[in-house]
Amino acid sequence: MRIVILGPAHPYRGGIAALNERLAIELQKAGHEVTLLNFKVQYPDFLFPGKTQYTTDAAPEGLQIVRKVNSVNPLNWLSTGYFLRRMVPDLVLVRFWLPFMGPALGTICRLARRNRHTKVICIADNIIPHEKRPGDRLFTRWFVGGVDGFLAMSKEVFQDIALFVRNPRRVFAPHPIYDHYGVKISREEALQQLHLDPSFHYLLFFGFIRDYKGLDLLLGAMADERIREKPLKLIVAGEYYGNQMYYESLIERYKLRDRLVMHTEYIPSHQINRYFCAADLIVQPYKSATQSGVTQIGYHFDKPMLVTNVGGLGEIIADGRSGYVVAPESHAIADAIVDFYDNGREEAFVAETRQLKACFSWENFTEKIFSIYNEIK
Repeated sequence: MRIVILGPAHPYRGGIAALNERLAIELQKAGHEVTLLNFKVQYPDFLFPGKTQYTTDAAPEGLQIVRKVNSVNPLNWLSTGYFLRRMVPDLVLVRFWLPFMGPALGTICRLARRNRHTKVICIADNIIPHEKRPGDRLFTRWFVGGVDGFLAMSKEVFQDIALFVRNPRRVFAPHPIYDHYGVKISREEALQQLHLDPSFHYLLFFGFIRDYKGLDLLLGAMADERIREKPLKLIVAGEYYGNQMYYESLIERYKLRDRLVMHTEYIPSHQINRYFCAADLIVQPYKSATQSGVTQIGYHFDKPMLVTNVGGLGEIIADGRSGYVVAPESHAIADAIVDFYDNGREEAFVAETRQLKACFSWENFTEKIFSIYNEIK
């Protein structure tokens, strides 16, 4: 088949670009011709919350990436839509994660379908955003009108689709494992590369720091007296996308400076394995969520995980067997961390994690895509 993946890719950074590139590789392995139709303007700089939208990583080899889409230029939406229409792909896989992208992507997909051949399937990260803004529902309605079917990566998103589409063609397939962030290395090697003291144990909070990701809840848990008594530190690895001063004030209030390893910059792909391999437990203390690529990096490195019971996070963690699913509260997070260390859970949790990771294969993910495609035909 001739397939277009419409969404961010290199040189843009982040989990959405990473999944698009990894999916393209998987589809090419199966014999399909794949083009990544990328942005040339993803966000105007004044709307972007981080330092830069671009990665310093080398471009992935063997992928055809075409930078064409401008998210804020309606004339570009028309020209890109007509470009796709003339290209006549069998399938367009369009990523949707933010209503802001609805006008551009919805227009492009509508025009592409007018060739009466191309089918459009949305891989939905979110339908209802974590951080709401005026116009969200209007932009989302415009987008979904240009789509033939949906693949949702969490059960919450699967349900949300029905709020916008009557009798939608949809399927649920969990986010597949991110298995392209390097090989597993020993704890000792990882700590050495990060210049960390091996006499301490380490927790990991990984990814962009946004309000909904709950770092403040985790800092509150780190202030728990039971945790202060342990030789335990928290690694915070990821760039601030929220109010940095708020988190700095919490660190000072809780007197946590010496219990934290703050690497608050974008982590290049080739360094990700050292952070995960240095940690005993990956903590995702989110206040709201759908799914998370961080969980799937954790599975790749056989790491126990602690997640909060919001969105789809708890769907893929076996509570009490491969990790913890707790309330989004500092005390509940602290209770789980204390249990993990006091009761020596790591070995059993790692074994269960290795068993569960088979459920999140790329083969399963692509099979679900084609099940929807066949239903559309």
